[in-house]
Amino acid sequence: MELSYWEYKTWLSNIDYTIVGSGIVGLNCAIHLKELFPKAKVVVLEAGILPQGASTKNAGFACFGSISEVLSDLETHSEEEVYELVDQRWKGIQFLRQLLGDEAIGLQKLGGHELFLEKDHRLYDNCLGQLERINALLHPIFGARPFVKSNNKFQFNGIHPQYITHQFEGQLDTGQIMASLLKLAHKKGVMVLNNLKVESFQENPEKVLIKTNRLEFETARVLVATNGFASQLLDEEVRPARAQVVITAPIDNLHIKGTFHFNEGYYYFRNIDDRILFGGGRNLDFKAEETTTFGQSKRIQKELERLLREIILPNTAFEIDRRWSGIMGVGNQKTPIVKPISDKIYCGIRLGGMGVALGTAIGRELAELAKASF
Repeated sequence: MELSYWEYKTWLSNIDYTIVGSGIVGLNCAIHLKELFPKAKVVVLEAGILPQGASTKNAGFACFGSISEVLSDLETHSEEEVYELVDQRWKGIQFLRQLLGDEAIGLQKLGGHELFLEKDHRLYDNCLGQLERINALLHPIFGARPFVKSNNKFQFNGIHPQYITHQFEGQLDTGQIMASLLKLAHKKGVMVLNNLKVESFQENPEKVLIKTNRLEFETARVLVATNGFASQLLDEEVRPARAQVVITAPIDNLHIKGTFHFNEGYYYFRNIDDRILFGGGRNLDFKAEETTTFGQSKRIQKELERLLREIILPNTAFEIDRRWSGIMGVGNQKTPIVKPISDKIYCGIRLGGMGVALGTAIGRELAELAKASF
């Protein structure tokens, strides 16, 4: 790619911080760096036309975690670790609200309901039996008991007659969030360059040489915020996890309002613009969905349509209007990785499918980690 003197001088010379990835983490990191150092030259690189990964492709849940997800986390994490994870999600959403405002992120506080299929007796009984324990654990975060029992008022089929509802869960508009973050980043002087896929970087005593699919340039510091794609650049305990999503065409008199999970969070749905958005199913084939390739699989798409037809909309005709996928970053542990890789390279990755909630806080933490080097 040929660059004129003006192009190189304006965009690709004397860069203080280069952030890889223009998702929620990357843009929040860039914005916070400009707040810390208004005169710093901050450049964000994005492989796609729009932010790829999961930031513009998720379901738009506030993502504090259903009760079965919390209980599942307690099998591999201590109570202190699980408390910290939920607290990070809660604080992350509050940071996002403070930064952009509720209207700009499309926040609706409609609650989050966990459904239990009729066959899942053991899971249902365990969650009910652990309800007060989990409420006691998480009460200090929310200032109240987050989980309550509620009846099947939306008339889903083939489930136990009661949900376990997270009273503080909400839904967001993912597109509005990213558009608002981009607008704020540009306002603060952040340069966002699209269609530049970072292939490698090489650290030398003075700078870091970044090689992309189109050009090479030097920067003082690199901050990796690619989450699900991080394994292509870093040797860290994070792997990609593809999530497949469908959305219906508008449905007349749609009565379903809120966010919903079932099967320990592996399936999730919500209302949006008189439609049902429904995603999940990677538990049907974990290995195949451990990929950075966008797309759909027949097996998962067939199951999503079956569950829509039999469980969620049993008495309602619907059509699938659009299908897509997003790439999350997951690992054996759910704790995000925010750390220096070297003196000049840092990362904020492995958000475990909770990037909407965690992204703002992790972006700020990543910026704070790198600020000492300026």
